[in-house]
Amino acid sequence: MSTEKNPNDPTIDYPGETSEMSDQPRDTMRDYVGRGLLEGRCALVTGGDSGIGRAVAIAFAKEGADVAIAYLSEEEDARRTTDLVRDQGRRAAAYRADLADRSACVDVVERTVGDLGGLDILVNNVAYQAPVDDLSELTDEQWSRTFAVNIDSCFHTTRAALDHLTPGGTIINTGSVNGLRGNKTLIDYSATKGAVHAFTMSLAQALMDRRIRVNCVAPGPVWTPLIPATLPADEVKDFGEQAPMGRAAQPDEIAPSYVFFAAPQLSSYYTGEVLAPIGGETHPG
Repeated sequence: MSTEKNPNDPTIDYPGETSEMSDQPRDTMRDYVGRGLLEGRCALVTGGDSGIGRAVAIAFAKEGADVAIAYLSEEEDARRTTDLVRDQGRRAAAYRADLADRSACVDVVERTVGDLGGLDILVNNVAYQAPVDDLSELTDEQWSRTFAVNIDSCFHTTRAALDHLTPGGTIINTGSVNGLRGNKTLIDYSATKGAVHAFTMSLAQALMDRRIRVNCVAPGPVWTPLIPATLPADEVKDFGEQAPMGRAAQPDEIAPSYVFFAAPQLSSYYTGEVLAPIGGETHPG
């Protein structure tokens, strides 16, 4: 039996490298022009090797920040992202880590501080999803891993980062439209993203006196390696068509939302917000 991949099959193996995608995402921020909004700041972006995370890392670098990323196993993507950050004249670091593990969350924070000399911006962006057609197919193991990656890592990484963040620091979490309206095939994922939104709002209140702002970006469909790596072929081909705009977003359309929250010049009065770039939906759900 042949194991050769059907050239018409858009799916890729999890976790997915960008180079494997038949339709390459716009994630290098080629046309983005920075204004020095993050000059001299140090940022950690989890899940920063590709997709939204890569676009955010490069946008931050274009705004003057040094950037560390954490990634699961996508070595090629991680190297590409750090190269693109360095192309902007900024320092870059990349750490291979499974952030489902609490100790790994602490480690990437400490390594960021050691390598970059501090931490001013934390982006909790790492995510895992695996759709199921029926709740009976959702195993205990999948439920636990989805929560460990998507919300537990936010808690553990943030708690470690708070030993280093000073007044004026900022935390940005990645939520999802699915956390706002639910998704029948992504029950566990949607539950974690709803938790991310509540975590954002609660933590913002808790850190008000420390003058550390906490916000969330909750996108609609975005074309990243996670999509062809986790969805069946028919859904990959139609991905994003349900949005009022009739298409998925590209990572470079979402990354400026993170710059907005990271830059106090733009968002000093914003904390506890969930910003939802969801392609024209006025009422999520």
